[in-house]
Amino acid sequence: MKNETRLSQDATTVKVPGSKSLTQRALVTAALAQDDSLIKNALVSEDTFHLIEGLKKLGAQIVAGPDGYSVTGTGGAIKNDCSEIYLGNNGTALRFLVALVCIGRGTYILSGEKRLRERPVGALVEALQSMGVEISCSNSCPPVEIKANGLKGGRITLKDIESSQYVSALLLCAPYTAKGIELTVQGNIVSAPYIDLTISVMKDFGAGIVQTGDHQYTVGTQTIYQGREYFVEGDLSSASYFFLAAALLKKTIRVCGVNRQSLQGDIRLLDIMEKLGCTVHGGQNWVEVAGDDLKGGDFTFDLHDMPDMVPTLAVLSAFRKGRTAIINVAHLRIKESNRLAAMVAELRKIGIEAYELAEGLMIQGGKPHGGVIETYNDHRVAMSFAVAGLIIPGIEISDKKCVDKSFPGFWEELKKI
Repeated sequence: MKNETRLSQDATTVKVPGSKSLTQRALVTAALAQDDSLIKNALVSEDTFHLIEGLKKLGAQIVAGPDGYSVTGTGGAIKNDCSEIYLGNNGTALRFLVALVCIGRGTYILSGEKRLRERPVGALVEALQSMGVEISCSNSCPPVEIKANGLKGGRITLKDIESSQYVSALLLCAPYTAKGIELTVQGNIVSAPYIDLTISVMKDFGAGIVQTGDHQYTVGTQTIYQGREYFVEGDLSSASYFFLAAALLKKTIRVCGVNRQSLQGDIRLLDIMEKLGCTVHGGQNWVEVAGDDLKGGDFTFDLHDMPDMVPTLAVLSAFRKGRTAIINVAHLRIKESNRLAAMVAELRKIGIEAYELAEGLMIQGGKPHGGVIETYNDHRVAMSFAVAGLIIPGIEISDKKCVDKSFPGFWEELKKI
């Protein structure tokens, strides 16, 4: 990737909101912190609102202002107002708060809409039970009921987990346990870069965390989070749709607010785009993708560490001559939708041969045509096919509002292209 500052001739410039993943981690740590924080450039979206309402019920004071979210932390003194915490379809918030409320006292019930109640949380529940927490759920899914009495901590082993969010949830609350946590993760780990994001935010807020092995973490109790000003970098999942647009339209698009050196795992999509014929330039606060003829032939891509990029790459693959296998992403069946089945159904709807693999997707590139795209209330399905609609007449997105989950300004930014 070339590193330049000059805007390429004829480039279109768009801006993406703050990272959803970093926004949620920063809000949780700020809510637990001692003293006040200011979270700048936070993602303002449906998911954020659900998390904020949950944190307010637990005693944090969070106020939106012109500079971001002002947060007065609890210092770990978790409140209990004896009401259910409803988290919509925010799986990240559900898992983070399941662990967090264990620090408190009394009964907590965490739930959400129908799809959230189908998303697994069993491994996290079992880990908390091993620390003496009285906690239960239904068929390994929400609602989750916790009768909290503080969290002891101790040694925990997670094995072959379907979500790295279990690891992040335990790490985030670890400074407030009685004796800290020694956490070991064995076997398959999906979305591992998100653990690095969690550790980065914890350290930024002053926690003492040491990685003692490849997937071994120790968090002591000597230091708790301290309030601070925190700037959220741009969301690379959101940026990916404009990288896709550049590739399909064979034009140059600059996305502001993101950086090639980001810890966000989705940045690796740019490596794939370069392999398929795009040119990537970047600077301190932007990345620019220039599309060209896509390379043909058969490719296999392992997206286990960036599963949110599957819809983006699947749509790109529909326009490329050759077969594309996307592997090691079986856990997409438990996302906001069954994302593998959704992508197959909608790709077939626009004339593309696609089918599910045990661990992913197979797509035969071709000549897509128009169609009415069902979103399954899944923001990533909607946004990826919306980009296809820039060059295919007759693409219609059935539920445009579902993008509010992560990118409320998506349609306005798309108009710039």
